[in-house]
Amino acid sequence: MSATEGTRRRERQTQSPRSNRVNLAYNDAELTIVQEAAKRDGMAVSAWVARKALAVAKDQLVPVSADAREVLAELIRSRGELVRVGESVASISTSGAEPGTRLIEEAVRRVDRATLQLMRERAARW
Repeated sequence: MSATEGTRRRERQTQSPRSNRVNLAYNDAELTIVQEAAKRDGMAVSAWVARKALAVAKDQLVPVSADAREVLAELIRSRGELVRVGESVASISTSGAEPGTRLIEEAVRRVDRATLQLMRERAARW
């Protein structure tokens, strides 16, 4: 089986042919990452790179790093904890709410830290 067998190519532009070329350079590790991503999407590497670069340039795709995905996952987990803790605190009397209040405050701090981390990462793109 050849390297391109079973992979999709980017659709041709019959009305305005693509005559401009861009030369890209990757080190071995970067190329491996790009090749794996193209393979995952069932595309040839050049087609994958062209399609993704154009989508980012058109603001149709916003790149999110693996770190950002972890931060988003933490925000989702923390939000769930806040909901559960808030429901628990609401169900107990005011006199016994002190431990619950501390748990809520810690959950809020975790959400704040995760949010700030995400904002720092995204700040360069805004």
